[in-house]
Amino acid sequence: MLTIISAPSGGGKSTLLRALLAAEPSLYYSISATTRARRAPETHGKDYFFYSEEEFKKLRDNNGFYEWAVVHGNLYGTLRSEVDAKLAAGRDVIMDIDVKGSMSMKKEIPDCTTIFILPPSMVTLEKRLRDRGTDDEATIQRRLTNAREEVHAAFQYDYILVNQELDKTVQNMRNIIAAQRFRASRTVIRDSMGSVLAPAVQSV
Repeated sequence: MLTIISAPSGGGKSTLLRALLAAEPSLYYSISATTRARRAPETHGKDYFFYSEEEFKKLRDNNGFYEWAVVHGNLYGTLRSEVDAKLAAGRDVIMDIDVKGSMSMKKEIPDCTTIFILPPSMVTLEKRLRDRGTDDEATIQRRLTNAREEVHAAFQYDYILVNQELDKTVQNMRNIIAAQRFRASRTVIRDSMGSVLAPAVQSV
């Protein structure tokens, strides 16, 4: 199954995902492709797939992305080849993309599960952005403006979690994923010969 996590920049989703992946090693984290500059110590193929704008647009024009968007002045996208290969292999895939990308993925893969991570407050969010020490003032203000807009979209998601306490939020994410694995639409029942049984016809 596919699970999508979204949060405003500085919402703590990267820390949450690291903790979640450590607790759920069976999950495959599908990284995004981007044209933004690489930050130390990020590496290609591990943190992101880093492409030039020309390379990215070539992939886009060849339908290489499930979704793509301009975020904070850079191009981001979800590679079809990455997601399709892992789902076909029977892996549970989790990804971190923005609101617009999440809605596009939901249209492409309606059975996916979407989770929006909220910061405890906008004050906390601003502090986190400043504490990172990676952005100038103009970038911080742009991220805060975008965050306010993204928060309004939270109710389009299947689940909303407030990231107040890391351990508690990670456990709540694990609970959601565990519950989704038992959805009837994902359950296969076979007979003694191994054949898939058709679901019972429901009378109206």
